[in-house]
Amino acid sequence: MSDETTRHPDIEIYIKSRSLEQILAWLEQLSESLQAVETAGSTHHLSCIIKGQTIPVMIHERALGKAWTSLWFRSDATPWERDLDCAEEASRALDTQVRCIVSGWEDGDDPDEWWRIENGNTEKISWRTE
Repeated sequence: MSDETTRHPDIEIYIKSRSLEQILAWLEQLSESLQAVETAGSTHHLSCIIKGQTIPVMIHERALGKAWTSLWFRSDATPWERDLDCAEEASRALDTQVRCIVSGWEDGDDPDEWWRIENGNTEKISWRTE
């Protein structure tokens, strides 16, 4: 199992029932600059500058069913050490349930073990995503 305090190489969270516009508004609040790079269907690639670091971002609407949008910061230069740190901040800011994988995806980790963050509560759950 990976050490839960180790910085994750990227950050991916799943946001429930929030529009692309709401997610983009939150990203704009976080960043010094947010620019669209490419959109293909429900997948949006952006370039975001947070605390002087350029971070490629991908938003995939309806990534899991109709309710869940994936938000992937494709860098280890985010302000968050772990997916959970970002998920907790996103849940507060967007006032919705957010989920993220428990660990940093190392061999032997349980791919169905997730954090569910909602209304200030964080709990481990089993979430089958396939």
